Amino acid sequence: MTIVFNPMAIPGRRILVTGAASGIGRATSLLLGRLGARLICVDSNGEGLEETAAAMDGTGHAFHVRDLNQLDAIGEWLPAIADASGKLHGFVHAAGIPAPWPLRAISPASWRKVFSVNTEAALTLAQVFEKRRVRAEGSTSIVFISSVMASVGSPASVVYSMTKAALEGAARSLALELSAKKIRVNCIAPGFVKTPMLNRVEALWDAGERARVEALHPLGFGEPDDIAHAAAFLLADAARWITGTVLVVDGGYTAQ
Repeated sequence: MTIVFNPMAIPGRRILVTGAASGIGRATSLLLGRLGARLICVDSNGEGLEETAAAMDGTGHAFHVRDLNQLDAIGEWLPAIADASGKLHGFVHAAGIPAPWPLRAISPASWRKVFSVNTEAALTLAQVFEKRRVRAEGSTSIVFISSVMASVGSPASVVYSMTKAALEGAARSLALELSAKKIRVNCIAPGFVKTPMLNRVEALWDAGERARVEALHPLGFGEPDDIAHAAAFLLADAARWITGTVLVVDGGYTAQ
């Protein structure tokens, strides 16, 4: 009998995924479930979470409606989840807010809400995850979903770019600070992926603009599964010697 070794398998590991109600967060949750993980799926969209739950493989998953804008509350509900479901082996922060706004249209109130979910929630999750009450023993992994907009400029993307560039800077410093505790910290930088977030941005484009943006991706727009596979890799032992890096998954967008 041939024994198949799968370096991406993560049987029994408990992984938290934010933004799990749709898009990259849902695709990541579904893939991790197929790889044997037990998922803690978090989103502010309860109906979307129910749809994710209905599509999940495996058992032992949990689903929680939480608002990541409420940063102080993370320190309460995340330890409670670990107490109820078991200590976590990692998390993927896929929740995010698009901000396709020109400079003249932004205000401190608008950019602070985006920064809160895209960046500050990631930092708060990492701060709570570090605690012994929450984190499982041994090697663990944090994955932040960033964007090519962290390193490549685009008109009307100043707020979104700011939040993702800050996220990548935080990940590099966290990787060094947390390495002694065997916590790896990495980012994934997707290009344009076919998600509900892209649909909202596309609504602002005409046909010519859409064709122009898609042409910037030699391999075309991505699918949520393309990012989910990268997240699974960074969570698995296959990536045990990778920390403090940004894995670009962009269909060739930044190769030009």
